Amino acid sequence: QLQASGGGLVQAGGSLRLSCAHSGFTVDDYAIAWFRQVPGKEREGIACVSVSDGRRFYSDHVKGRFTISSDNAKNTVYLQMNNLKPEDTAVYYCAADSSYVVYSGHGWTEHFQYDYWGLGTQVTVSS
Repeated sequence: QLQASGGGLVQAGGSLRLSCAHSGFTVDDYAIAWFRQVPGKEREGIACVSVSDGRRFYSDHVKGRFTISSDNAKNTVYLQMNNLKPEDTAVYYCAADSSYVVYSGHGWTEHFQYDYWGLGTQVTVSS
């Protein structure tokens, strides 16, 4: 089970932190990722963390501005988003999967690899 929160309205240059509370995983190796989607476009993978070993992966669109982190004690993954731009406006989703292709980093951007999804949270960045 995944539950995303923390979206909202922010001005360009501002920051937001999204949270993804996750539960129910009984395996050691899995990954949690953040995707975003705007109407008419495919869901885009932007960041992923391998929960077991902490490796992180980022898309070029957000590298240097967004940081993904995992608090394993709280079963929560965060996405700190800084220097937000209007083009970051989207519905943000967290997703999880325990397949090797995902937590190894090879296929983390492929939305069809993920079996578990939370409901989205809207992020709107005004110019």
